[in-house]
Amino acid sequence: MCAHHAARDRRVSNRIGSIAESATLKVDAKAKALKAEGRPVIGFGAGEPDFPTPDYVVEAAVEACRDPKNHRYTPAGGLPELKKAIVEKTRRDSGLEIEPSQVLVTNGGKQAIYAAFATMLDPGDEVIVPAPYWTTYPESIQLAGGTAVEVLADETQDYKVTPEQLEAVRTEATKVLLFVSPSNPTGAVYTAEEIRAIGRWAEEHGLWVLTDEIYEHLVYDGVETGSLPVLCPSLADHCVVVNGVAKTYAMTGWRVGWMIGPADLVKAATNLQSHATSNVSNVAQRAALAAVSGDLAAVEEMKLAFDRRRRTIVTMLNEIDGVVCPTPHGAFYAYPSVKGLLGRPLGEDGVVAEDSTQLAEYILERAEVAVVPGEAFGSPGYLRLSYALGDDDLAEGITRLQKLFA
Repeated sequence: MCAHHAARDRRVSNRIGSIAESATLKVDAKAKALKAEGRPVIGFGAGEPDFPTPDYVVEAAVEACRDPKNHRYTPAGGLPELKKAIVEKTRRDSGLEIEPSQVLVTNGGKQAIYAAFATMLDPGDEVIVPAPYWTTYPESIQLAGGTAVEVLADETQDYKVTPEQLEAVRTEATKVLLFVSPSNPTGAVYTAEEIRAIGRWAEEHGLWVLTDEIYEHLVYDGVETGSLPVLCPSLADHCVVVNGVAKTYAMTGWRVGWMIGPADLVKAATNLQSHATSNVSNVAQRAALAAVSGDLAAVEEMKLAFDRRRRTIVTMLNEIDGVVCPTPHGAFYAYPSVKGLLGRPLGEDGVVAEDSTQLAEYILERAEVAVVPGEAFGSPGYLRLSYALGDDDLAEGITRLQKLFA
């Protein structure tokens, strides 16, 4: 068969066929399937608050359903009222001054990330991606035609990269730095001074920065941090900020995020969205409007619970021989090193896990606890555990791990 016919007969394109399934959603789906079979699985996989969306947000959605204007198309880039509210919320929460023309409302943070990369990258452009990274980033970069260049920061650096590490991988093809603080999967938070140093480096080399601020309100221990374009104002015209209501207001399922950037870039990304999805669901946008226009009481309440669980999970994980868990200062994830458990006999039957993927499978099978292996985040030898689940489940789940590895 000639090459042309072989390509024509391929059922799935190379571009889409090369994308990996979301590892975090895969683990969550498997845990839910086992639960449905009646098994007492405790899932540490999905990164979503266990709290309901606040009542006033739900009520705004109910009212929106009844209003016929929300049954029609609206501007592809977002409801004007919501864009205005995002401008005000951004000023209030991070001190960044923007205009509505600099905002694109997207179907969750994931679409904002893809839209940003698709708008910024040409084939051959490189994006520096600090690892451990959230699973979606490299896939979005690849889909957009770019190349992800990984830089690993391990637990000895509190999972934070340095300008020296970034400089070591910079090439003539480098166009964008991906910057995430607080971090998923590690919970690492960069200090204001660390952010300024990275911003100065990016500016010196004429790079764009995409900064994901979805966990901006989940910072603990009084860490002094901030938003990169605010701390490095001269970089603002080459900076894209991604955010959303998912984590702050327990609205993961509502699918409302946004991209903030220079007006010309946002206009181009809006053109892309006009062909990809048109407007985000009007009902969800109205709910998001109620959320960002209100106060931060909901996230403050969640933060108290997350902080308590954070201390519990770190203490309990560090009691396991072979596990080293740094204290995360943001988000709602613990990211322990489990290198001490690999390559040695485990349990009564002496099973040996050679990597953290095998270890995660062993844990699910033997302890009925779902965790995500570090391979999914570009750093084998670790596990990610979300502590955004009930206190009782958290304590029970980690107790099972303690017994499994006793």
